[in-house]
Amino acid sequence: MKKLNLNQINDELKNLPGWAFTNDSIHKDLTFNAYMDGINFVRKLAVKAEEHNHHPDLTVGWCKVGVTFTTHDAGGVTENDFILANEVELLLND
Repeated sequence: MKKLNLNQINDELKNLPGWAFTNDSIHKDLTFNAYMDGINFVRKLAVKAEEHNHHPDLTVGWCKVGVTFTTHDAGGVTENDFILANEVELLLND
């Protein structure tokens, strides 16, 4: 998959509130009411990541989860990263 340019990335980010582009990746920090809510979210996201064969970098803390997507093979952000970022948003709205 081809790396997106900055204009393409910024256009995609307009539809993803809270997501930011830094260090050739897109990232969002999520907050949950309880620690296990964050863990359950990570489990659901892991299933989606496996389905798409595209996996995020995750940081898990007390009631917080950081989600970062990049496509290492392309050296930056691709359409796959935005597909999974949209999956994150769908999971959050379940």
